[in-house]
Amino acid sequence: MDHRLDPEHEELRRTVREFAQDVVAPKIGDYYEQNEFPYEIVREMGRMGLFGLPFPEEFGGMGGDYFALCLVLEELARVDSSVAITLEAAVSLGAMPIYRFGTEEQKRTWLPKLCSGEMLGAFGLTEPEGGSDAGATRTTARYDEATDEWVINGSKCFITNAGTDITGLVTVAALTPSSEDSSDSSPTRSISTIIVPTGTPGFTVSKKYSKVGWNASDTRELSFADCRVPAANLLGEQGRGYAQFLRILDEGRIAIAALATGLAQGCVDESLRYAAERRAFGRPIGANQAIQFKIADMEMRAHTSRLAWYHAASRMLAGEPFKKEAAIAKLHSSETAVTNAREATQIHGGYGFMNEFPVARFWRDSKILEIGEGTSEVQRMLISRELGMTYSPMTY
Repeated sequence: MDHRLDPEHEELRRTVREFAQDVVAPKIGDYYEQNEFPYEIVREMGRMGLFGLPFPEEFGGMGGDYFALCLVLEELARVDSSVAITLEAAVSLGAMPIYRFGTEEQKRTWLPKLCSGEMLGAFGLTEPEGGSDAGATRTTARYDEATDEWVINGSKCFITNAGTDITGLVTVAALTPSSEDSSDSSPTRSISTIIVPTGTPGFTVSKKYSKVGWNASDTRELSFADCRVPAANLLGEQGRGYAQFLRILDEGRIAIAALATGLAQGCVDESLRYAAERRAFGRPIGANQAIQFKIADMEMRAHTSRLAWYHAASRMLAGEPFKKEAAIAKLHSSETAVTNAREATQIHGGYGFMNEFPVARFWRDSKILEIGEGTSEVQRMLISRELGMTYSPMTY
């Protein structure tokens, strides 16, 4: 298997690498420490076409592929994960469901602005009592035949890009009656996804969370109280929402794996730089074999993570099953990010505990990668299932 980049992908990678170093790196520390969303950087990313990378030109996209998006996420995360997750969530969770499952009208209404970065989209799945159990969704949507509207009630938590000044929509997963019986009193209920534009009456966005990491990204809790949207805002078939977001999450795990690989590689970058500059006992600390071995192990882990997400992405783009490979890539790369961030902080010593050094930011940002888009435990469960290891629910 040849994982060398073709000239087009290599040019994209190089361009984004320069952008991350020249534009993101000098500014992101201030945004991060002040818990501010980096609108200026996001606007520049929009002008570069990054939000439209995997979408067709007819919808305002760049005509690229998902692999190109993941390359960009890796390069951005080598410098900062808040910027990378803003892009990942906007594309994989905000725009991709509309592209994958939307009607022609929905695509033409929403995708051009989402692809340009003029507008951000979000995906409302996780709930306070749901977490990893997406089947525990409690948010409901009933159809009001008199007004031809969906009426949504419930709440969502940990939703990325949900409350920025440029957020335009949230796609909400909600329980609806079965498609065979549209009455709200039907005992059979399934999950559907519905587009809710920002500003819709009954849709409330809470204040930003106070987070350990990803401090320059936007994360909110959402609530819906008799929130009404047109029936035409149903995304895909009624009752098919569960299958839809499983597909979206499988793809998203490859993107998170690429992001995690970038963070892990950024730890190598910063450790190499510091090991060459920092002197102790009369020589650079990089002259010590203990430091050399640490960095060698960090590079090995990052390299292996890259191969894992490349492999998962190649299967996805070839139309082959990729659920197991996506779970492996996400699991390995997220744990690699945490390990590399810890080791990079150790190499920096006391300075690794200072926010002025990027590795302190990497350390704070890494842990969420073992949680978001499916915890490490969920990834192991998925891998086990794909290997044919099935057990009764009581086993878990």
